Amino acid sequence: MKPTTTSWVVTGLGAAVTALGATALSGPLAAGAVGFGAAHVVLGLLDMARPTIKKHS
Repeated sequence: MKPTTTSWVVTGLGAAVTALGATALSGPLAAGAVGFGAAHVVLGLLDMARPTIKKHS
């Protein structure tokens, strides 16, 4: 799997968890799900912006 594909999967999964927490859950569990999902969105986007290091083996 390419690195960009992994970043997109992490970002998409984070968006799904954030949406689930914001709509279907309630209470502290919802706040935790929204925070967890938002963190994955941010980390996925940062991973896409990170320069790749290519090894010549």
